[in-house]
Amino acid sequence: MARIAYFGPQGTFTEQAARVLAAGEELVPAETIRLALTAVREGDADAACVPVENSVEGAVTATLDGLSDADPLVAVAEAILPVHFSVLKRPGTTEIRTVASHPHALAQVRDWLEVNLPGAKPVASSSTAAAAVGVHAGDFDAAVTAPVAVEHYPLEVLATGVADVADARTRFLLVRKPGELPPPTGSDRTSIVAAAVNRTGTLAELLTELATRGINLTRLDARPTRNNFGEYRFFIDFEGHIAEPRIIDALAALRRRCQLRFLGSHPRADGIRSTIEPGADNDSFVEATAWVDAVLKGDLA
Repeated sequence: MARIAYFGPQGTFTEQAARVLAAGEELVPAETIRLALTAVREGDADAACVPVENSVEGAVTATLDGLSDADPLVAVAEAILPVHFSVLKRPGTTEIRTVASHPHALAQVRDWLEVNLPGAKPVASSSTAAAAVGVHAGDFDAAVTAPVAVEHYPLEVLATGVADVADARTRFLLVRKPGELPPPTGSDRTSIVAAAVNRTGTLAELLTELATRGINLTRLDARPTRNNFGEYRFFIDFEGHIAEPRIIDALAALRRRCQLRFLGSHPRADGIRSTIEPGADNDSFVEATAWVDAVLKGDLA
């Protein structure tokens, strides 16, 4: 049985995602995203489940930074979960003066809190589950949590299905040490981080390498390198798999322009097939390479 670290403690949305991505495996909570990734790097876990982006609050920066630093890890699977919260309280609590949760969660239920608990003060915690622990300990009156939290903590459900944005979703990654990748399916996502020289047009040049090959982006984020002010790393997700000739061609071109870290190629959780522009399918790249080889051999027919 594999050991799967996840951003905990027990009762988070990440635990729910880990149950989807690693059903039947041993799930081990980690206090932070970085510690979950470190467990894989140090051999204490076979893989880690971590959140990477939310449709309301955007990128999870702790995951981006954790994947770009230290030894490489690669994503081999993803899950997309709807984000509907439960509000839990201690049994017998009649007055809600404080409501705790992770800042991303509080931001996604701000309107609901203003309408339903207008006198309650929002309090940030390290995770939604940590907020539940705090409620149980008497530190807070209520917590905004993942629905699974009620399975772990002796609290009462004040409300469930809470979300300001009805179709809010979070994407989670299953990451492990570099090795054999899942095979291409036609509905894949590839992730990289690019560190380029800080000069005019750098990002445009990188994106042009993808655009000219008909490769569609699915996400683009920038994070400071933390070396020099104004220097950034670009986290880029795009359709396709590194085993495809068109993606190989694009990655080779990008590698000539900047420092690259490969973050994985895996099937998309939403099953959306890659957009293929005319003349940018894999057969076209294979045929073009074959033509060049033939010219080198003197066959100009």
